[in-house]
Amino acid sequence: MSSQELASLDQRWTAYLDLPRLTNHWYWRPGWRADRQFYTWHLTFEHQPELHHLVTDLQQHLVLPGLDLVPLNGLHLTMQGIGFTDEVTDVDVRAIVHEARRRCSILPPLELTLGPVDPDAEGVGLLVRPWHRVEHLRTALRTAIGTVWPAVPESADGFRPHVTIAYSGSPSPTEPIRSKLAKLRDRSPARVTLNEMSLIALRRDNHTYRWTTVATAPLSGI
Repeated sequence: MSSQELASLDQRWTAYLDLPRLTNHWYWRPGWRADRQFYTWHLTFEHQPELHHLVTDLQQHLVLPGLDLVPLNGLHLTMQGIGFTDEVTDVDVRAIVHEARRRCSILPPLELTLGPVDPDAEGVGLLVRPWHRVEHLRTALRTAIGTVWPAVPESADGFRPHVTIAYSGSPSPTEPIRSKLAKLRDRSPARVTLNEMSLIALRRDNHTYRWTTVATAPLSGI
């Protein structure tokens, strides 16, 4: 393989070939419950017709037991969490947003390609390339948080940019899904240009992620 991203894609597909069943993505992680929301920085994908066309094409083949399709307005790339909304003060949110905007303003718009399909035990995603641009932006966000708090939540390591198009909703057999995906791996990736980061208040509703946008940080390259 010619890059870290493609090597990861190959390794993950090989592992998926040996995976007998899905893992339910929607188990309650520590601290989560139905009435809680979580502050997190995401890249979101409104007004991206090329990506929406690709996702719509792929999803029509993935109407299968065990998969919960992600609506187009729910597509996202998770970047950096902050904390539950009932534990983070408004003063700290404003300070983090201020620092994030200051650092993001000198970064250029983010040009990425999404695809091909990249599945794992908890769903079906799209490979994101190049990783280093997303990682650079995440480092800027972590630096911004670190100017406000003495410790930055979440680890700096183990981050793998990805955009999920279908989550696993039950421990279903992977073979029917794997057979469909094998025929979809040659789809051409979609190109996107992202001009801002979004700080959102994230919640879970009926096997779907929903959110309210709290603030944005433009990527203007000034």
